[in-house]
Amino acid sequence: MATTFDYKVRDRSGNLIEGSLDGDNLALVVSRLRSMGYLPVSVTPTSGSLRGELVIPGVTDRIKAKDVAVFTRQFATMVESGLSITRALTVLSAQVTNQHLGRILRSVRDDVESGLALSQALAAHPKVFDELYVSMVRAGELGGSIDVVLKTVATALEKQVAISRKVRGAMTYPVVVVSVISLLFVVMMVVIVPVFKNLFKTLDAPLPVPTKIVIEISNTLASWRAGIVLAVVVLAIVGVRRWIATERGREKWDAWKLRPPIFGPLVHKTALARFSFTLASLVASGVPVLESLDIVGRASGNAVLSRATQEIKRAVREGRPFADPMRANPIFPQLIVQMVEVGEQTGALDDMLGKAALYYQSEVDQTVENLSSILEPLLVVVMGGVVGTVIISLYLPMLTYIKYVHG
Repeated sequence: MATTFDYKVRDRSGNLIEGSLDGDNLALVVSRLRSMGYLPVSVTPTSGSLRGELVIPGVTDRIKAKDVAVFTRQFATMVESGLSITRALTVLSAQVTNQHLGRILRSVRDDVESGLALSQALAAHPKVFDELYVSMVRAGELGGSIDVVLKTVATALEKQVAISRKVRGAMTYPVVVVSVISLLFVVMMVVIVPVFKNLFKTLDAPLPVPTKIVIEISNTLASWRAGIVLAVVVLAIVGVRRWIATERGREKWDAWKLRPPIFGPLVHKTALARFSFTLASLVASGVPVLESLDIVGRASGNAVLSRATQEIKRAVREGRPFADPMRANPIFPQLIVQMVEVGEQTGALDDMLGKAALYYQSEVDQTVENLSSILEPLLVVVMGGVVGTVIISLYLPMLTYIKYVHG
């Protein structure tokens, strides 16, 4: 089993370089460093490798999009400044805070040193470097502008991270409030309602229907039937997720996400911003149009938009303009259709798509701000409604009893 070694070496210019390298033993690592043109100063096994590092799939080996974006920006800067790809990867693999990403970067560096192209080395790690990333790097290699393409990739990733962060931020408040409402409801049902239920037994009067419903819910949550309810909810969630994983289910789900009056516009504008910027980045990087549309369709994140992208691809293959199938599809607003049409006519399609992406990203920002101002009072009303309904239901028997006694 390979062990990770921390090393300090000096290059031909006498500069001290620190990093890590995987190897079966110390002698092989030293030999490899010498073959790379370095003079080893110290090579020691890492403490984590001696103990055996615990890797939990999906937890300890998780690499966030933000980590990849930061690495790509630093990588582009180093390559632009004149560092070789292998040297830049060596430095960055030692600097990144995510150890799993560091191991992957060392693997990419080793593959490049063995003769593979950078795009081929990156393609060996599809969970970290997706098809969009690899295709743009490949286009940069073919065009001899790898530093420019890396900067474009970094910008694209940063835009995606920014959009995702804003959408998550918009969802944080409603999720927290709904969680508080749910917790408060359960506490009332399990702790408070049973106290009133014992009181109701002393009243010689019929209980109103709302009170009966509240008591029945309380009895369910406080008994073994709560387990059945929980199991049904879990099974329903699992069933829905499996249905969404199917092609037909995914299309239905993505189409539904565009319809809600509050969140639908946010999902729609987010998808359009991602579509515009991704296609603009691919076209500007020199990736062929048909291949770009294929990649955009798979990376769009929405099945409806993906299907629309395939329609655009068929039209372009037939020699028709981009704008024709876009104009016929309601998922594309007239603004982006007109901008694409102008871009085709002036030969600046990538520039117009970039402007469309900036416009829709600003729209996402504005929608997020409006969403917060709309949801805050709405959720407060919902919370008050839930609590008020339970309290009224608990006090209704008192009024019924007074009416029953004096009636």
